[in-house]
Amino acid sequence: MKRCIVLTVLALIAGFLNAQEFGFGNDSGDSSESGSGKNAMALSVSVGGEVSASLLGYFDDFSQGANHTQLGDIFSGKLNFSAGTSFADGVIKLNLQTTPQPVSIDEAYVRAYFGGLEIEGGLRKLTWGKADSFGPLDVINPLDYSELTDLSDPMNLKIARPLVHASYRIGSFTKIEALFVPIFEPLRYADKGSRWEPSQMKKLNNLPDQIHDQIETEVLEKIKPILPILERFGISSPTVTKPTVIEHKPDDDDLSKLAYAQAGARVTTTIGQADLGFQYYYGYLTRPAVSSTITSTTSTTLISLPPLPTLPPQLLIPTAVDTTIDLHYAYNPYHQIGIDWAQVLFGFNIRAEFAVNITNDSKGDDPAVYNPALLWSFGFDRDLVWGINLNLQCNESIRLMDDKIGNKTITDGATTMTIVDTETDTKMTSTQIITAISKKFFRDALETRVAVMWGIEDKDFLLIPSIIWTRDTLSLELSAGIFGGSKEGQFGQYKDNSFLKAALTYSF
Repeated sequence: MKRCIVLTVLALIAGFLNAQEFGFGNDSGDSSESGSGKNAMALSVSVGGEVSASLLGYFDDFSQGANHTQLGDIFSGKLNFSAGTSFADGVIKLNLQTTPQPVSIDEAYVRAYFGGLEIEGGLRKLTWGKADSFGPLDVINPLDYSELTDLSDPMNLKIARPLVHASYRIGSFTKIEALFVPIFEPLRYADKGSRWEPSQMKKLNNLPDQIHDQIETEVLEKIKPILPILERFGISSPTVTKPTVIEHKPDDDDLSKLAYAQAGARVTTTIGQADLGFQYYYGYLTRPAVSSTITSTTSTTLISLPPLPTLPPQLLIPTAVDTTIDLHYAYNPYHQIGIDWAQVLFGFNIRAEFAVNITNDSKGDDPAVYNPALLWSFGFDRDLVWGINLNLQCNESIRLMDDKIGNKTITDGATTMTIVDTETDTKMTSTQIITAISKKFFRDALETRVAVMWGIEDKDFLLIPSIIWTRDTLSLELSAGIFGGSKEGQFGQYKDNSFLKAALTYSF
């Protein structure tokens, strides 16, 4: 906490300095360094950031009264430091908050310039592709879904990665990039029990009870014809034990090894009025592939019956069913080949991306690996009448060889084994439409904005209305996040997490 207070004070001081740049070195150009006669290189240093006070409450808590309502930690902030010369610079960006970690690194990297060649390394957030948000080619940084209360900028969701990035400019319109990421990081989700825990993890946690009830129903259905006999001779119904769950996960040490390294290359250029990009990326899908093997073993016993004309002398009956669930978590390697295009046509700023993800499941029947997929994005923005701006984007992924998805059941006497595909019970396509409509008033001092994200297949949505008042470097924002639709959808699963937020922010 003391560090947080100190850094806050520094931020306020820097605000009064208004991110001024300070020069160090030889102003006159005739002094020497250590008597060598070499001119000292001018160094510029800048400090910037923001301090924010915000209140956030959930509608679901409001409905239960003040005894169940919390408004969160009021303070948050950012501090950005940069220092550089004409041939190199270094940047450190810090996030400040009261809990759980007062100071965290958002980005920290060093960059060097060698003519047209630029090399940088460190913790970095990079954007590839031309889509405004969440485009299929933007694959470098995984996203943090542990809390979805700040969706104003996709960069807020990105997790900075340690990487080495080089770019080389050819002329004024062409750039070649190369990238190496030595450590893999998956998507980040909320912990078990959190209000932001994803529904997929809840289903996995409830899987043992679900399988138990399913097997118990199946067993009782099978012995239904002989239930009167069992009851007549005082024989108990078979015991169905709760399944034992065994999880197989790669640990953090494995993910940090060179075997999980990722790399990519990208070329962007301008041809006529069109901006084009071509890229290749080899990496690991950040969403885990979770397949399961359910093994059930039925114990039986042979009982002798009194001689009756309608019954056999002996009867083999089940006495117990024991089940084991093996959950396999894996991060699938894949190759991505993509192209993007941007151009102004008839007053529309158009952006499009297309990519193919090639996984190791070339036949589409491997239950532990995601199928190959096609991905595309198309969007535009345009100023309409009365100063209204419209931004529209559609993203879609299409699973290939969808007919190969399915579970496999193998029966060997008393043992039944079912292998559940990681993509079982999921749709072949996943389509989202992202729309933002905004208008400014009073010489741009007041902005009203409504953003909507629709999940077409799941019939769910996220609505984000906001009002923003700005004066110089001070802004006041009132916004809400309203989740709705099917609870099986990406947005609808959080329908109990709709919230209201007010924030006062000073930028410097």
